[in-house]
Amino acid sequence: MKIPERTVVTLSLIGINVFIFFIELISPIENYFSFVPAHAFSEPWTFVTAMFLHADFTHIFFNMFALFIFGTYLEARISKKYFLLIYFASGIVGNVGYMITSPGSLIPGLGASGAIYGVMGALAMISPTAIIYLYGVPMPMIVASFFWFISEFFGIFVPSGIAYGAHLGGLFLGVIFGLYLKTKYKE
Repeated sequence: MKIPERTVVTLSLIGINVFIFFIELISPIENYFSFVPAHAFSEPWTFVTAMFLHADFTHIFFNMFALFIFGTYLEARISKKYFLLIYFASGIVGNVGYMITSPGSLIPGLGASGAIYGVMGALAMISPTAIIYLYGVPMPMIVASFFWFISEFFGIFVPSGIAYGAHLGGLFLGVIFGLYLKTKYKE
């Protein structure tokens, strides 16, 4: 995929996430802004703030890499308003997905994965034939999204410390947005 030029929102989100990650390195902000399903309704701001926190360098690197790859492509295809709506709504619904799959959990959830999976889901609906490389194998975006869905779905049943419910929630909402926007932004 060619990297589009109109990517100011994606690049800004990456910059904000990286900036906040550096704050995390010197301050325990994740203690106050991570999403904890058991505290979701007493700390509702965490539905949003947790999207900007990351556990370690690997976590932020892979999330921001995925946001760069899929976000730049989607942002160039749709309006910035819709892109931001997909990103934030998918992140919030991702946290709801984590809450549903881990009710009452005291394990903090953090990261932009739900939002990024939403971007991926929307892109799969809007540009289903876009070729991406999944583990070095070229395939259409829609096929890769199916593999991601299967992987995330089965991940729910394996204890791992990964909030697969957040990934699925974000992916689900992204697909819904993508189906809605597909008629407006044809491939």
